[in-house]
Amino acid sequence: MQDSGKTAIITGASRGIGYGIAEALVARGDRVCITGRTEETLKEAVEKLGSDRVIGVAGKAHDPAHQAEAVERTMEAFGRVDYLVNNAGTNPVFGPIADLDLNVARKVFETNVVSALAFAQLTWKAWQRENGGAIVNIASVAGVSASPFIGAYGISKAAMVNLTLQLAHEYAPAVRVNAIAPAVVKTKFAEALYEGREEEAAAAYPLKRLGTPEDIGGAAEFLLSDRAGWITGQTLLVEGGIFLNAGVG
Repeated sequence: MQDSGKTAIITGASRGIGYGIAEALVARGDRVCITGRTEETLKEAVEKLGSDRVIGVAGKAHDPAHQAEAVERTMEAFGRVDYLVNNAGTNPVFGPIADLDLNVARKVFETNVVSALAFAQLTWKAWQRENGGAIVNIASVAGVSASPFIGAYGISKAAMVNLTLQLAHEYAPAVRVNAIAPAVVKTKFAEALYEGREEEAAAAYPLKRLGTPEDIGGAAEFLLSDRAGWITGQTLLVEGGIFLNAGVG
């Protein structure tokens, strides 16, 4: 495999969507730093990716020390940070927002939104401001429509969509910034939305299946490539056609 010479940081990538994106970038020859909360799971992911061009940095996405360490270690290992994928996220609560614990709301926003901004600031200062690059933020269809029982998560992902617009405006022309808004993807994170009823859940989609990490990996790989060189400030819905059913009685 030929080294592309480009480097990416992917947050929350020890499994699920983040890991799927890491696989896609490693397959095309990129060097990659993946982050995750636990050292053991992260080490397993690095080994599975099977490349000497992959490093892992364990820590919590909302921790400023972890954010700084991830960027510093990437620069030390590879000398550049061309791409950033803000994938780390949390959804610790289900239920109506009328009953939402505000401390939980703060945690959701710290992890899902503030950490993404922090990583974008750090990579901008470390490399992208002078050398260019691209950012992909992982949002959600919950951020572009009302979503029963995951309101706090949806509101945070709506903020991620707007963060994408703001960064795209401010970082142009050096850095392109786009978002991906997936529907339900088969990951441990989303299990509560389909576990024990996958066939029923998939039936709601015109394409009759749930998403996979590889689906999102392919979309992210495109947005982080020269083929998307005239695309910025966009949110790509990767959702199996679910919005085609909007308004259908």
